[in-house]
Amino acid sequence: MKQWIAAALAALAAGLSHAQDVGALLKAADRYRLNGENMQVETQVSVMNADGSLDKERRYTVFAQAGHQSLVLMRSPAERGQKVLMLGDDFWLLMPGSQRPLRITPMQKLLGDASTGDIATLSWADDYTGHLAGEEPCGEPAQPCLHLSLQATRKGVTYQRIELWLGKARHEPVRADLYVQSDKLAKQALFVLDHPGAPTQVTAMRLRDQLANRKETHVRYLERRPRSVPESWLNPMFLARNPALD
Repeated sequence: MKQWIAAALAALAAGLSHAQDVGALLKAADRYRLNGENMQVETQVSVMNADGSLDKERRYTVFAQAGHQSLVLMRSPAERGQKVLMLGDDFWLLMPGSQRPLRITPMQKLLGDASTGDIATLSWADDYTGHLAGEEPCGEPAQPCLHLSLQATRKGVTYQRIELWLGKARHEPVRADLYVQSDKLAKQALFVLDHPGAPTQVTAMRLRDQLANRKETHVRYLERRPRSVPESWLNPMFLARNPALD
């Protein structure tokens, strides 16, 4: 009996340690995408045709704030004045000339295969838990990687399941398979790093559609800098009055 209890306690301790290890890995991976709690990220989204030519391109300013809060300002002439606000699990689209915020989902498309959630949310550690599925080669060129199998911890995330591969030595994100609520593989993401031999940050994410058009969407992070926005900017009713935000 004592041996059984000891074995059970050892297994429980190993499981808790394993979960903590995954949390630490996700925090390390997140630092390559967003290196602070309150940040301004200038983002460019490009949709590429099958032959590699440019189809469409848009610019966005993302204010990623602590506590699952983000504000996206659309900068391109075709969308100028539009805003997306994320507060926890709630998303709103704000249109110029309208005083009524529109509820949307994190899967709402911005451009190509880049959804609202792809642009507005940048933290895996806050939104997912999971386990280490194993070690295997990944990337181009191939390198030793840790394969994490992740499940969402809240309903407002874009993907309910993610299979994520991190570099074994530095824990930088290399690629991810992104699954929607029906457990269908929606997209595959490839992460582009600034210095492949000694990376410090992700400079772009390439999304490959797995459900429909098979086009490729490039999300480029042009600039990151610390920025805390006024509390009023995170109020949908304030934003509905179409204030000028700088």
